[in-house]
Amino acid sequence: MTSKTRAMANAVPMTNVTISDAAELLRTGHLVALPTETVYGLGANALDDTAVAKIYAAKNRPQFNPLIVHLPDIFEVSKYAVMDPRAQQIAEAFWPGPLSLVLTRTDTCALSPLVSAGLETVALRVPASESASRLLRAADVPVAAPSANKSGMLSPTEAQHVADAFGDEVAIVLDDGPCAVGLESTVLDLSTDQATLLRAGGISLEDLTEVLDKPVAIAGHDDFAPKSPGMLSRHYAPQTPLRMNAENREDGEAVLGFGSPVTGEHANLSPTGDLVEAAANLFRMLHALDADGHSGIAVRPIPEDGLGSAINDRLRRAELG
Repeated sequence: MTSKTRAMANAVPMTNVTISDAAELLRTGHLVALPTETVYGLGANALDDTAVAKIYAAKNRPQFNPLIVHLPDIFEVSKYAVMDPRAQQIAEAFWPGPLSLVLTRTDTCALSPLVSAGLETVALRVPASESASRLLRAADVPVAAPSANKSGMLSPTEAQHVADAFGDEVAIVLDDGPCAVGLESTVLDLSTDQATLLRAGGISLEDLTEVLDKPVAIAGHDDFAPKSPGMLSRHYAPQTPLRMNAENREDGEAVLGFGSPVTGEHANLSPTGDLVEAAANLFRMLHALDADGHSGIAVRPIPEDGLGSAINDRLRRAELG
């Protein structure tokens, strides 16, 4: 165990018993780390102001940065947000899955105002992970769950990453192995007439445009009043300086490759150039390289096609760190 690695005393495998225990902890206001297909989330009862406030405190997260609320199925959405025909169309196409929708809160929405950071909108998601779904059904409360990392740092795709970041600040970490997608969800704003991509992720802009049959606008960064997570200019950053589109290695740098391996690489996101594999490996490999004491991390070029745009989005924000 390295000096950066904490023991996982509160990490337990996903079983019927541990899911039941975690569900009770959520209902009673505790923080629970849960696996999803995207990344591990830091979950709290989204109906409980105090519980939601614990997320912000644990992550050192600015309270103007909204949270995504996770639900077990599409039928729960109308309790909290307005589902117009566009939202219904998109939800039926991509839920459950790695997509979050920003929708207008209903007049009777019981979610804590903290999850919306004072906005009249709320970001909602129905995860595809069977483990996450089992927990959400057992808890029987909506769960606010941003990525289980300290604000601005690398997102967690393994239980160990959560333990390294939080230790016993989290009541329980449900360990379900590595996340399948490995990047945070795509965030699509449907609260206005113009559909707008707020964050790139596991569902591509091209896929969204095809279903809506209309152009989707792309939002810029917002460091002051973001409508969703992932809009801050600096985010997802390792402590080690990172350099994108690196063709050469500088002294002391670790090289993170993509595609056909080259001499001197320390890791390769996908030797075959598979963007799905690269996305799943991104944060795990950055965590490992960040812990190895290099002076920098040089990332070889990654195409912007499809999922590549989401990977490069994360790298650009990390580079700004």
